[in-house]
Amino acid sequence: METSLGYILDALPALFKGALVTLQLTAVSVAFGSIGGIALGIARLSKLWPLRLLARAYIDFFRGTPLLVQLFMIYFGGPALLQSFGIEFSFNQWGAAVLGLALNSAAYLAEIVRAGIQSIEVGQKEASESLGLSSGQTMRYVVFPQALRRMVPPLGNEFITLLKDTSLVAVIGYQELFRQGQLVVARNFRSFEIFFAVALVYLALNIIASQAFSLLERKLDPKQA
Repeated sequence: METSLGYILDALPALFKGALVTLQLTAVSVAFGSIGGIALGIARLSKLWPLRLLARAYIDFFRGTPLLVQLFMIYFGGPALLQSFGIEFSFNQWGAAVLGLALNSAAYLAEIVRAGIQSIEVGQKEASESLGLSSGQTMRYVVFPQALRRMVPPLGNEFITLLKDTSLVAVIGYQELFRQGQLVVARNFRSFEIFFAVALVYLALNIIASQAFSLLERKLDPKQA
């Protein structure tokens, strides 16, 4: 009779395959989410109130509604809405997963960017502009590099949160780590052992990510230079 450890060892190849997919999904989603988050964070600080209002509405919506609901809206609701207008369209699972995670992540990253920029003393901006730098140059060369150092800890938290949230894309059938665990359980019916192994793989990934961001934080700390 196979032991619990035997079931876990047998499942590891499938789980490691799912872990690689999870990391890829997280990295791509964070990359796209960062682009949106930076744009939204700067928009939140814009002098144009319609731009600030739109950015605030986006952030409130994606932070105030469950990611699971957002994934269902995108994967099932989006194509259905377009088809009601006579447009034939369907999402593949990868595209829907990346889009849902990136849109959600952008809302959280926007607030991190906004807070990071606002944490820089106003005097530095004024001094830069008095030296002839434009507002864009001041943001690019003076404010944002300093703000980025302060953003690293919350950015690390957001990466880890998103890594765990990738498990939700299993509901649309995408075979990341958690979905691979479900498929293994469907074959051997050893739910406790397999999901315990899934939890350990997530834990290992999160510890590695946490250590990587801690190292990055030390590298960017001028006191450590």
